[in-house]
Amino acid sequence: MAKYVKISEEAYKFDGKLPLGTAIPLGLQHVLAMFVGNLTPVLIIGGACGIVGGAGFADLQVSLIQNAMIVAGLVTLLQLYSVGPCGGKVPIIMGTSSGFIGVFAGIVATLGSGVVAYGAIMGASIIGGVVEALLGFVLKYIRRFFPPVVCGTVVLSIGLSLISVGVNSFGGGFKTKDFGSIENLLLGLFVLCVILFFKHGTKGFFSSSSILIGIIAGYIAAFGMSLVLPTTAVTPEGVEFTKSWVIQWEKVAQAPWFAVPQLMPVEIVFDMRAILPVLIMFIVTAVETVGDISAVIESGLGREATDKELSGGVVCDGIGSSIAAVFGVLPNTSFSQNVGLVAMTKIVNRFALATGAVFLILCGLIPKLGALVSIMPQSVLGGAAVMMFSSIVVSGIQLVTKEKLNSRSLTIISVALGVGYGMGATPGILAHCPEAMRMMFGESGIVPAALVAILLNIILQPERAEKA
Repeated sequence: MAKYVKISEEAYKFDGKLPLGTAIPLGLQHVLAMFVGNLTPVLIIGGACGIVGGAGFADLQVSLIQNAMIVAGLVTLLQLYSVGPCGGKVPIIMGTSSGFIGVFAGIVATLGSGVVAYGAIMGASIIGGVVEALLGFVLKYIRRFFPPVVCGTVVLSIGLSLISVGVNSFGGGFKTKDFGSIENLLLGLFVLCVILFFKHGTKGFFSSSSILIGIIAGYIAAFGMSLVLPTTAVTPEGVEFTKSWVIQWEKVAQAPWFAVPQLMPVEIVFDMRAILPVLIMFIVTAVETVGDISAVIESGLGREATDKELSGGVVCDGIGSSIAAVFGVLPNTSFSQNVGLVAMTKIVNRFALATGAVFLILCGLIPKLGALVSIMPQSVLGGAAVMMFSSIVVSGIQLVTKEKLNSRSLTIISVALGVGYGMGATPGILAHCPEAMRMMFGESGIVPAALVAILLNIILQPERAEKA
């Protein structure tokens, strides 16, 4: 019993000494919480750019998924242990950010789908990551500009912008010929119901792994559907196509068991139409990372995050995103799902989290696993995404209500979401503005809402608000 108590105490310490047998399951718990979310952005933006197996990009898609797992593991280790000023030495799991999906979808709509658009996203991410890293070095001087009301408004706008993306996947995916079909909708609904059942009808491992279980159930359901329902249909023009919910098992069979990651799997393009909105989004991401680190330190270690921890964390966010782009992976950032897991379990042991990071790297070296994930029907993904993305909205609400709402904070939230997000959600309002302005503000509500919140927080000083 004494040995058990000692192990339990070490699990609640960041530098605690845990045996490997205890650390592995604790680390895998974190991997389960973020595994699907880490790959979702690659599947969604890759699909929007036409990087899907049916379009002749099967090998590229598998390579991007493979690299996403490897990069997430490497950047997590960098965040946990740090190299110089890069890394906050905080119990954070890093992964592919969903917050950029809205902005990237806007870039794809402007530049047109294809590998060139994906390359432009990578070029913008390299530059944006460097800018975020520079912000990390001066963070202690500008930290006061990002109180909970600003961070919460940013998170709210991120969640709102992603809901439509999740619903698109729910219906079968971008530009699929059977978008919104009954099969797609029922499959997505089935996955969502399974997730809800395990999330709230079970406890422990099954509850915390509800999204992964829902995805697995979706695979099984899609396979069953292919046995009893027609797998092909014909367009009004008379062209036969395979329905989007059909699983392409041959991709798994063709994928090798082992492969090294491919450097620059797509040609990197530097296009100002992509760089400008992405730069602003990286500033927004820095604000979100500050919120995540502050939350995990407060909930897991019972104290406030230091300037060094916040600075190192943001620098790691930026450098990690630039490294990710070189491997064709979307920006890496702190994962809010894992912040919530730390808040629930209070387990902050660095070695335990590191075992999870190593497991991610090993998964990335096995292309068959990447292929298995890549054949996931979009409606299965959508069944999980609508819940994951909507939960981001709830996280934003929790942040903005962390402090008592007064007239000043209500004004910041209302104007930022009303004017800022409304402008992004109604891009036609900027139809006669310069193209650069349309790119920054017209395709996603995240950037304008964040800028408005930051500016109002500076302009509406607390003293003035109280006098008003």
